[in-house]
Amino acid sequence: MEPQLLHSVGDGIATVVIHHPAKRNAMTAGMWRALPPLLDGLATDPAVRAVVLTGEGDTFCAGADISTLRGSSDEAQGLAVRAEDALAAFPKPTLAAVRGYCVGGGAQLAAACDLRFAQAGALFGVTPAKLGIVYPASATRRLVSLVGPATAKYLLFSGELIDAERALRTGLVDEVLAGDELDKRVTEFTRVLAARSLLTQASAKEFANGRTDRDAHWAEQARGSGDTAEGVAAFLERRPPRFTWTTPVSGPSGG
Repeated sequence: MEPQLLHSVGDGIATVVIHHPAKRNAMTAGMWRALPPLLDGLATDPAVRAVVLTGEGDTFCAGADISTLRGSSDEAQGLAVRAEDALAAFPKPTLAAVRGYCVGGGAQLAAACDLRFAQAGALFGVTPAKLGIVYPASATRRLVSLVGPATAKYLLFSGELIDAERALRTGLVDEVLAGDELDKRVTEFTRVLAARSLLTQASAKEFANGRTDRDAHWAEQARGSGDTAEGVAAFLERRPPRFTWTTPVSGPSGG
């Protein structure tokens, strides 16, 4: 099978699989290009409440497939940045399920997700210093927001790999699971995400990411959604809520 991004949707969750096992799921130029339009489709699909990004087999993503990026370094980096930014801007919750190597471009993708659950034994690294590459400003800021400037500098300056436990301590990952527990935990947790109000999640995501010009927009969305009334009614009636608000076709940035 050619290197590609595979995806499936079930029970409200879209699973996107980085599939390039011959090179530890390294991202080719075509895969970088494919991610933004794939996410656009999932953003406007009312059947999708959250996205899980993972890698084929026992590796998340070992970075960029350098052999497919023979043009200028600026062009290659631009592809990665556009894909990363599209993932970070995705209006629904995103979770990276990480096994094995999560390095270089793979770490960029994981950091662009809202949450990261890792299998014990996973290894993380940000490696531009090994190639003489200026790490993108957006990716650097995102890394700093996760782990703080000291750990970001350690990772960027050295290019050294850190294990899952250290990644957990520094805030790079949210949970570390034993090898046979990762899939079960991701399934359980994404079920929780799918059952919650997407209105709450989408607005909280924008606010947490620093957007300051959308208060009136989200107040209007809340008034018209019915989610608040449904949540209160479900609580009083001691039943699970049935939230109905979903992402507008134009996406939340469309106003």
